[in-house]
Amino acid sequence: MEIAMGAIGPLLPKLSELLMGELTMEKQVRKGIESLMTELTLMHAALSKVAEVLVDQLHKGVKIWAGNVKELSYQMEEIVDVFMVRVEDGGKPANPKNKVKKILKKLAELPQRYEQGMRDPSTSVIVDPRMMALYTDVSELVGIDETRDELINMLIEGDDWLKHPLKTISIVGFGGLGKTTLAKSAYEKIKGQFDYDAFISVSQNPSKKKVFKNILYELDKNKYAHIHSEEWEENHLIDEIIEFLNGNRCVKNSLLKRVFYEKGCPQELVQVSKDILKKCGGIPLAIISIASLLANNHEMKRKDQWYALLNSIGHGLTEDHGLEQMKQILLFSYYDLPSYLKPCFLYLGIFPEDHKIMKGKLIWRWISEGFVYSEKQETDLYELGNNYFNELVNRSMIQPIGIDDREDKQACCVHDMVLDLICSLSSEENFVTILDGTGGKMPNYESKVRRLSIQNRKIDVDISRMAHIRSLTVFTNNVVGKILDISSFQVLRVLDFEGCDISDIGYVGDLLHLRYLGLKYTHVEDLPTEIGKLQFLLTLDLRGTKIKVLPSSVVHLRRLMCLYVDYHMKLPSGISNLASLEVLGTMMLFDKDLDAVKELGHLTKLRVLQVYYHVDESLDKALMGSLSNLYKLDSLDIYVRAGEINFLSEDWVPPLQLRRLAFSLPSSWFKILPSWINPSSLSLLAYLHIKVVKVSSEAIQLIGILPALLFSR
Repeated sequence: MEIAMGAIGPLLPKLSELLMGELTMEKQVRKGIESLMTELTLMHAALSKVAEVLVDQLHKGVKIWAGNVKELSYQMEEIVDVFMVRVEDGGKPANPKNKVKKILKKLAELPQRYEQGMRDPSTSVIVDPRMMALYTDVSELVGIDETRDELINMLIEGDDWLKHPLKTISIVGFGGLGKTTLAKSAYEKIKGQFDYDAFISVSQNPSKKKVFKNILYELDKNKYAHIHSEEWEENHLIDEIIEFLNGNRCVKNSLLKRVFYEKGCPQELVQVSKDILKKCGGIPLAIISIASLLANNHEMKRKDQWYALLNSIGHGLTEDHGLEQMKQILLFSYYDLPSYLKPCFLYLGIFPEDHKIMKGKLIWRWISEGFVYSEKQETDLYELGNNYFNELVNRSMIQPIGIDDREDKQACCVHDMVLDLICSLSSEENFVTILDGTGGKMPNYESKVRRLSIQNRKIDVDISRMAHIRSLTVFTNNVVGKILDISSFQVLRVLDFEGCDISDIGYVGDLLHLRYLGLKYTHVEDLPTEIGKLQFLLTLDLRGTKIKVLPSSVVHLRRLMCLYVDYHMKLPSGISNLASLEVLGTMMLFDKDLDAVKELGHLTKLRVLQVYYHVDESLDKALMGSLSNLYKLDSLDIYVRAGEINFLSEDWVPPLQLRRLAFSLPSSWFKILPSWINPSSLSLLAYLHIKVVKVSSEAIQLIGILPALLFSR
């Protein structure tokens, strides 16, 4: 469901942009697009509702409906992209009228055909089978006395009983074993030894108010005799339970610190937390996954959600440490993801096992694929993508690797079992097609290939079903067939050849929809002049190539947000035209290139800047002036070739949000610590790399009181 939602989401603002930009559009076409937007908005809302139901509980018709919506959304987006490319090219745009009408007709048929499967997930109520076990005649159960007494001894035996009377014992096993009956029998025998007692059963879809009222009624049947007929708010019920149990100790468990931090486990969650841990079977990945799910966003989930999770896990890993049970536990974390994160999570399947995934690269690819989008034009897409990345880390869906705190030096990896789950889900959704050599040839799918990842081994690639491919990533040089003849991939958005042994990319000028071009560590020597035709290009990574001079047409890439080059590459004049640029590294400034230094100051959207600077007194003032204009910078690396650094005078005012500042070459230095390095100017600075010849105690104190500093050298 979420993949279909992910296909519709980016399309809606694009259609809105199309309507606003094309005032001369034929009236009938405009009406068609407006009708399409209305239809897609309704479908997006319907998909959001359906997404609340677990996939294996959905009607088959709903799955077919969602798949068709996804495909039609892709088709519509391709039509819009083709239309917009021709408008950008200055030519006469093709009239999308007939294609729009066909899409509208198909979309109009879908709700009527499949809407019967879209039920409200909260309307179906079933009888909890455990309820019947509460009233089973105990005499019918052979050997229950011995097992019950063993359970009681586990609860109350030991020298620490008086000091630490609170204990939890989990009774686990598959349905029908008599777990509930055993617990009820033990409860009935020992409940008189406690000041208060309660035996509560929680259904798979519990009513929170009903559970709270049952607890209060069981704690004091006289005081709360009429609780079920009274109208109490949830927070009132919770407060009443807390007040009633005031003074009782809570258990603090270091497997629980991820959820409760240092506050300790609330009394009402002790039992259920123990039960959940038991079902994780001592497997660290399962425990981390479940704990992260419960502790998401530093907000503790409600008690009913804990029990819903407990009930959903089944018998977990206590009896079977097999792969399928582990997958089921991991699936809970996937289902708990918000809809906007699920495509981002599944996208990780593109990368091979044990691959180190660079954070910056991943976020730029998410943006290029349309997974990170906003209807508000002023939204910082990279910052939004960074939030997505952090949320996946917080949920323990990915494992962070701390290489450095610079944007392109942070990474993550994916646990093998999590990657296996991703690949399984991606296959079901036809989200990513992975060729790793295990089968030798393209999988026999009837669906169109949208995203292709070629990994590890020599593979014969069939491109007959790739006319609609959006993403191509190659991790190996041993690719046989026509895969490098990709000029026919007219809707390709992401092309990543990092580390591959390729040199000819003359066809790239035909890929008019390209958003991401990754050529890092390839053998490419020349960037074709036609690169300037790629008006939608957002990321261009040329690091580690043999390119010496970038063509002048690069400055026509007005949507380019991220440009990675090496310091030996000469940029053309006119880089000030790259008004959307947010990341630039590493730009060479030398040989009295005053124009280039001044142009740098016009790139006011830059967040990350890396420059290689040859000390030159004639450029110092211009460079400081340009850096002063870059008020959005949060990461600045300056590689000064040699000598004392003088271009940043004492009255320079750094950007307020600067988090990283590095003067990285040991052959350059400051004579004394600059006065602008102080807590008021650099309140957010976390990383500082600087060489100072004369270091005073006052300078050390200033660095020591920088409030956000984590690393310095």
